[in-house]
Amino acid sequence: MVWPLPQPPRRQPEREHDARTSAAPRLNLTHRLRRNRKADWTRRLVRESSLTVDDLIWPIFLCEGDAREPVASMPGVERLSIGQAVRAAADAAKLGIPALALFPFTEPGLRNEQATEALNPENLVCRACRAIKREVPNLGLVTDVALDPYTSHGHDGILRGERILNDETVFVLVEQALNQARAGADIIAPSDMMDGRVGAIRAGLDAENFEEVQILSYAAKYASAFYGPFRDAVGTNATLIGDKRTYQMDPANTNEALREVAQDIEEGADIVMVKPGLPYLDILFRVRDRFGMPTFAYQVSGEYAMLMAAAEKGFIDGDKAMFESLIALKRAGADAILTYFAPRAAKRLKGMA
Repeated sequence: MVWPLPQPPRRQPEREHDARTSAAPRLNLTHRLRRNRKADWTRRLVRESSLTVDDLIWPIFLCEGDAREPVASMPGVERLSIGQAVRAAADAAKLGIPALALFPFTEPGLRNEQATEALNPENLVCRACRAIKREVPNLGLVTDVALDPYTSHGHDGILRGERILNDETVFVLVEQALNQARAGADIIAPSDMMDGRVGAIRAGLDAENFEEVQILSYAAKYASAFYGPFRDAVGTNATLIGDKRTYQMDPANTNEALREVAQDIEEGADIVMVKPGLPYLDILFRVRDRFGMPTFAYQVSGEYAMLMAAAEKGFIDGDKAMFESLIALKRAGADAILTYFAPRAAKRLKGMA
């Protein structure tokens, strides 16, 4: 039997588009950068920055009582009672989140011009520290040192007339830091922006044998419009008299941030922080590049609220925008990020949601 020879397939007429493409000359390129982007596996191999659960700190808001209180300007965020904060801490530990940052909503009747509630060993933050440490001892606790949640005027320091008193405020901040350290805080985080407070707090902690308690300095904290939802959460929007531009930094300045950070490092800060995050990526990069210190960023309430509002309206993909914003902070130099997205990001990083 004679088998017929195979016939070449009939050539289909090329579309005009294909003809143009095939006729295009091949570029003589030594480097084709898209080669490293051609597939997921190679993109992962050459990725320069990465985000893990280890990079996240979860800020939570505390309140008295038992009810969870939604923060209207921060979708998905609630004020938590101490019992609920303990449960949140247990959830954080299961997710592998290294630390919580605690911020109190102080009842109006406990606020006064001298912020005396900040020094009360039974205040909300101190009771929460002790309760969390009893149940979740290996979770890090970061406590905010500033007077604004406790003052009747909403400022971070002692007010005389229209002036915030620096040195008098620092004296109170040292006592507040010691109060928190005695309650079990692992990291003291002065956010007040008073001159000299890091050195004074370090000396105060060491004098009482708290030499292992770390100081996370809000070293470059700007007078930002992005703090509004946070002030709703801690109740200072209703009390704040004037603004904080005489002690928080001018958003137009960059070199000043380096001087602020250098001073805090010299005074004994273990970690420095830039706040806010995304609007100040250039500052974050310069700080990390100049000093090589552990450097954190705070993705503040306004940043969170913008992303959540846009996602809820369907304008952006919420998860993708969340991760892109967090990786931007890592790319700019953040070693860790305080973010209200922490539990959501952690669940997705672990494939749990």
